[in-house]
Amino acid sequence: MTKNKRLFKKVSIIGLGLIGSSIALAIKRKNLAQVISGYSRSLKTRNAAKKLKITDKIENNIGNCVKDSDLVIICTHLNSYKSIFKKISPYLSGKTIVSDVGSAKESAIASVEKFTQNKINFVPAHPIAGTEKSGPSAGFAELFENRWCIITPLKNNTSKDINIIKIFWKKLGSKVEIMTPSRHDRVMAITSHLPHLIAYNIVSTAADLENITRSDVIKYSASGFRDFTRIASSDPTMWRDVFLSNKDAVLEMISRFSEDLSVLQKAIRWDDGESLYKLFSKTKKVREKIIKAGQDTTDADFGRSKRK
Repeated sequence: MTKNKRLFKKVSIIGLGLIGSSIALAIKRKNLAQVISGYSRSLKTRNAAKKLKITDKIENNIGNCVKDSDLVIICTHLNSYKSIFKKISPYLSGKTIVSDVGSAKESAIASVEKFTQNKINFVPAHPIAGTEKSGPSAGFAELFENRWCIITPLKNNTSKDINIIKIFWKKLGSKVEIMTPSRHDRVMAITSHLPHLIAYNIVSTAADLENITRSDVIKYSASGFRDFTRIASSDPTMWRDVFLSNKDAVLEMISRFSEDLSVLQKAIRWDDGESLYKLFSKTKKVREKIIKAGQDTTDADFGRSKRK
C-alpha cells in the first residue's frame, strides 16, 4: 500500500450510535476510506447522523448501504446479527469483509454460522471503548485511541483478512490483541459485564432505599457512588443483549463474586479486621498495577468521554 492510498474504497457502518458514529468519524480523520456509508433502522438516528455529517452517505436501505463495500462493520445490538446477516448477504461480494464491535462473541458467532460457512467473510472484533452516552451525537473520533481492540478470528478467516482488520484498528489508534471467542467472553465477563451488572443492581437497591429514606440516599451520595454507578445509565437494550448472549461466562463470574462477597460478609459480621485489611491491601496493589499499565477501565469502558 502506497503512502497516499486509502485502506478501503468503501466502508459501510450498520448502526450509528456511539460506537458506529465514532468509527465513522475516526475513519474520516485518518482518511482510511474514499466513501463511508451509514445505515440505521431509525429515521430519527439517520436524520441526526445526516445533520452531524457522520458519514458521507446515509442510506435508508441496508442493501444499498453495503453494496460494493470493502468492509462492513456491524455496530448494533447482539440480537440483531442474524437478521442483519440475512439482509446483507445478497449484496456482498466475495471480497467483502464483515466485522463487528460486539462485546460477546461465542453466541454471536454461533447465531450467524449459517452465513459465515457459505458466503459472508466474518472477522469478529471488539473495541474495548465506550461511554455511558448513546446516539450519533455521542460519537467522537478519539474514542479508540490507546484502547484495546480484541479480534476473535474464525477458523475459515484468511491471515490476509485478519491482518486487514488488525491494521484498521491500529490506524484508529487501538492496541490489538487476538483471542479465541471463549477466552474473550470470560475476560469481558469479569472486566466489563459483571461491573455493569453490579452498577445496575446498586442503583436499583438505592432506588428501593430512597422510598424509605425520602431521597437521602440519592441526595447525599458520595462521589464514589456517583462515579461507579455512572455506567448504570448505559443503553439498557444493549446490556440486556450482552448479559443474555454471554450468559454462561457472566453466571460463572457472578458465582465467584458471590462467594468472595460472602467471605467479606463473614469478616464484617465477626469483626475480623485483619482479614478485611489484608484483602483491601491486596486489591489496592492490583488497582495500582492496572493504572500503571495504562489499563484504567474506568476511562476505557466505564464511561469517561475524552472528547476534544
